Order: sequence, then C-alpha cells, then structure tokens
Amino acid sequence: MDSLQPVLAVLARVLVGFAAAFLVPLAWAVGTGEMAEARVWAGGLLLTGGVGLLMRWVLRHHTRELLARDGFLLVTLVWIVLPACAAVPLMFTVPRMTWAPAYFEAMSALTATGATALIGLDGLPVSVNVWRCFLQYIGGLGIILLVVAVLPLLGLGGMQLYRAETPGPLKDDKLTPRIAETARGLWTVYFMFSVACLVAYRVAGMSWADAFMHMCTTMGLGGFSPHDKSFAHWDSPAIEAVAIVFMTLAGVSFLRYFAVWRNRSLGVLARDAEVRSYVTVLVVATVAVTVVLVAHGNYDSYLAALRVAAFHVVSLATTTGYASTDYALWPAFGPVLMIFLGCFASCAGSTGGGIKMVRMLLLLKQARRELVRITHPRAVNPVTLGGGTVPATVIAAVLAYMLIYGASIVGLTLVMLLSGLDLVTAFSAVIVCVNNIGPGLGSVGPAGHFGVLNDFQLWVLSFGMLLGRLELMSVLVLLTPQFWRK
Repeated sequence: MDSLQPVLAVLARVLVGFAAAFLVPLAWAVGTGEMAEARVWAGGLLLTGGVGLLMRWVLRHHTRELLARDGFLLVTLVWIVLPACAAVPLMFTVPRMTWAPAYFEAMSALTATGATALIGLDGLPVSVNVWRCFLQYIGGLGIILLVVAVLPLLGLGGMQLYRAETPGPLKDDKLTPRIAETARGLWTVYFMFSVACLVAYRVAGMSWADAFMHMCTTMGLGGFSPHDKSFAHWDSPAIEAVAIVFMTLAGVSFLRYFAVWRNRSLGVLARDAEVRSYVTVLVVATVAVTVVLVAHGNYDSYLAALRVAAFHVVSLATTTGYASTDYALWPAFGPVLMIFLGCFASCAGSTGGGIKMVRMLLLLKQARRELVRITHPRAVNPVTLGGGTVPATVIAAVLAYMLIYGASIVGLTLVMLLSGLDLVTAFSAVIVCVNNIGPGLGSVGPAGHFGVLNDFQLWVLSFGMLLGRLELMSVLVLLTPQFWRK
C-alpha cells in the first residue's frame, strides 16, 4: 500500500486535468441549446474533478519520485479509470445505453480504436458526438504524454511514464535533454497539424462542427464520425483527399516532425528507414487493391478504383477506420490486406496502433540474419537500422513482444469463439481491437457495428483495446508475481 499511494497521488492529478476535457462538450451543448446534455457534462466535470481533488487532499503527504514500475502501474490505471469517467455521461445522453457498451465506447475513443457500439449517430446530440471525437483527439498522442510535461512542476519525474506510454521498441529516442520539453514539443507539433487539418476540412466542404470532429479523429487516427455513413455522407473526392493527406501524416512519428522543425530540413524524413518503408507499403498496397478492384469488375475505371482504394488503404493501414463504402463486399484480398496492414504499417511514435513498422523491419532483418547465419555460421552480420547497429536486447524485446502479441490474439479469439461468435467476426474483432484499427469483418464490418455483441464480448474487446494501446507489455507485466515483489 505504501508503494501504491504515490501512484494514486499522481492519478488524482490526472483526474483533475481530465475533468477539464468536459468543458469542450459543455461548450458545444450550451452553444447549440442542448441544455439537458449541458447539465450532464457539467456534472461529469464536477464529479471527475471533485474525485481528483479529494484524492489529492487525502494523499497530499504521499508524493515521491516515481520508480520504473510505478510508471507502468500508473499508465494502466489511467487507461482503466479515464474511460470509466468518460463513459458515465454517455449513459445519460445516449438512449438505452448501458454500462458495458458505454465503457466500450469510451475505451474505443481514448485508445483511438474507432470501434463503435452505437447506431443512429446522426440523431445524437451534437455534444455527444463532439465528446466521442474529442476523446480520440486527446487519446491519440497519449494522455500520459500530456501529463508528463506537467510532472516536473509537481516534483515528480516523467521518464517512467514516457517509457510506459510511448509506442515502439526504441523508447529512449529523446530529442531534448528533458522529457518535459520533448512532451511539450510533440504537443506543439500535434496542435499545428490539427489546425491545418481543421481548416482543410472546412475548405473542402465540411461544416465547422464536422470539420472539428473529423480533425479530432483524423489526427488521433481514431476514425469516429458523427455520421453513420462515415465519409459516404459527403461522397466528396476533396474531403477524402484531405483525409488521406492528414491520415498519412499522422501515421508518421511525431518525433520525426519535431526533428524536422528543429533541423529545418526534410532530410530527417527522407533518411528514415521506417518512414520510407511506411510510404512504400501504402503506395504498393494502393496500387494492388486498385488493380484487384478493376480486375474483378467492382469499378469500371482505374481512376474510380484508385479513389476508393487509396482512401481505404490509408484509413485501415494507419488504423484510422474511416469508410466511404462497404469494403467487405470487395474481393476478399482487399479487406484482408488492409486489416493486415493495420497490424504493422504505422510508425512508432505516431498516433496509430498495431505493432509498428519499426518492429516489422527488425523482424525481417532478424529473419534475414538467421538465413545468412545458416549458410555462413562464422559471418559477422549484425542487425542494423538507420545506419546504426540494433542492440541484441532490443531484438530480444521485439521477439518477446511478438510472441506475446500472437498469444494474445489467439487467446482472445478463442474466448470470443467460446462466447458464441462466428470465426470471421471473432477473429477480425480481436485483430481490429488489439491493433486499434476500428471496423472489422463479418457482423462488425464497415456496414455493421459492435453493438450487436453481448456485454461479455464487449468487455473482452475492451481489454483487447487496452492491451493494444499500451503495447501489451505495460499491462501484462502487472500480472507477473515479480512486479509486486519488493
């Protein structure tokens, strides 16, 4: 208990900060005359902030420098508690909403997954859709990353949180001497791209409300939309083009953009092996899906096929999850390839999900190294990335991660099958939730929704989203006896 109290003391500060997020839907509710909803958002603000302040007062004497394992515990607690706080208002603003789908929806939003259990989105109050989308915005880059910038002011270290929260295996790639400066720099880059995205959507033809909500879910690579038809609501090539550009940008590490800004040179991106592979995969996959769609007669012209292929390849590969048509009706190659890309295509340090491109590159390089070793056992053939040698400890961590990743996918799929789901729905639901992609196949495809699942299945998938957002290790390490030993 003595070691838990300092973690709870920081959690209290996170709750106080998160309470301010309720001001956004509250402002929209007041501005649009949704006074009943406004009272709910005000209540959420007071309740969340009040609990945080009470915890701060009770634990005011229990502060110390966080240890490495404290960071993992705190990050996991944050991503369990904040969805609960975000879910409560949904039960009072969405008709017939119960606790399990409300928590699933909030978890999907904060983890930037984009899997929704709701239907009739067009008929919901504007403030409810704003809340869903805004949660993806603040969850995209990571709530903990924002808190890290404040922790030094509280006398609490932030590196432990940064290591637990930042996606990717190379977590010590800081760009400034102090982690707080790095966090603030990343947030500045995130905000600048957000403003550009907002303006671009408005110029392309969206209303200000739609532009704001889709900016939130584009930059967070979450994919929520206030419309049941998603981007088919507009059927606009200009709007889809804006989405493609900013989804692609958000799929690149924000650390690289920070480096571009500091060095005043795009060479940082051009020289980055992960970025080059990311762009190459998107281009090749787009061409492949375009050819398949025309060959199977889904579209008469390559231009029409290219439009839908580019949009959906980028959407799913970056784990956003927007849709402008029911791609589940395409030849199976297309949707399966796109969901497969969502498992690894986005870069480490981006707001995307999946195992990240850098891990895939390291796996391929390690496989090639083993093939060379079989033929030339005495050859010195280290794994390199970006001109430098990758330490053996990083390779071991990636291999362990992939083992746990595969075991988690298989285990959760078996649980979903035991609950009565068909194979396609169960497997794709687990894949898209663990990789934070969004829509899957079968009953949870782009034309369906996760509301058809029962409460138990929603809880399983909520856990899967938590695992994926914190990259498995940060959560599963809490289940080991060694973590709790002094």
